[in-house]
Amino acid sequence: MRIDNLPYSNVQMQGVQRRQWLQQHSPHHLQQCASLVVHALHRREPATSRSSLVLGAGSCTEVPLTELCHSSEEVVLADLDLTSMRQGRDELTSAALRKQIRLVQCDISGGTSDNLARLVARQNWQQHLSQGARAVFDAAALCLEQCPVPDPPQLQELSPNDFGVVVSSLVLTQLFSYPLLDVLDMLQRLAPSLLDEQERQRRYQDAAQNLRIRIIKAHLHLLRMLLDTGGLAVMLTDMRGFVFNVHGTAHDATHRRTMPLVPRVFPELVHETFEVVEEAQWEWLTDLPTKDRPGRGYEVMGYVMS
Repeated sequence: MRIDNLPYSNVQMQGVQRRQWLQQHSPHHLQQCASLVVHALHRREPATSRSSLVLGAGSCTEVPLTELCHSSEEVVLADLDLTSMRQGRDELTSAALRKQIRLVQCDISGGTSDNLARLVARQNWQQHLSQGARAVFDAAALCLEQCPVPDPPQLQELSPNDFGVVVSSLVLTQLFSYPLLDVLDMLQRLAPSLLDEQERQRRYQDAAQNLRIRIIKAHLHLLRMLLDTGGLAVMLTDMRGFVFNVHGTAHDATHRRTMPLVPRVFPELVHETFEVVEEAQWEWLTDLPTKDRPGRGYEVMGYVMS
């Protein structure tokens, strides 16, 4: 499953060297992420819990961990990748600040990838292949439709109403992308030529979109469940990806191609679940173009929510 490769992916995309790269090429991204988190810390009501939580923490590449520690009695980092969280904690030069941090290793989707893998394994894919592309994608759609999505996920080491600030740190799109990519990886192994058919399979496309929406709702409900009265949630999420071929044209729409990552109803879901205190929109780069491959980046939305 894609989620099993998370530690390897994080080595490539997180940590001290990655933060230095971002400071050079996308400093605004780091500034915006930090600004929203600090704003939430300052707006948290005085009687509210002084514990803070980062979901999808990884190495805290974009999270102002020092500021979180200075403004909190305890900072909990939650992620499946324990090694990255340890690296993020150990970057702090103060032993006192490091002692404030508690690491929780967990799948913050509540096991959606595992649930889907079990459904996929029960299908007779060879039989579906013998019946053609539609039968294959209908079977894949059925797995997506039947996949349990815990709403909200029950994470044993994270108690409801326990946190004054909860940060969802650029993790939302991973929660639904990994299980969906698992299905496509399986189809790639079985019949690579069928992947060209996926855009024409309406039931499959609808099932995939519905799974995205169910996972988004569950994640928003998780944030709400974890917040103490008077607490604030910070949602940082990629909205669209883009590629560009010429250095210096990342912000030039004529030289780049975009791809939506979250359903269009996402802002509505946010406003249905929370009162939005602040929102911001920006872009960041993850790779510059080279001779062999285009550069990549993302359009981001950030919310402070009560």
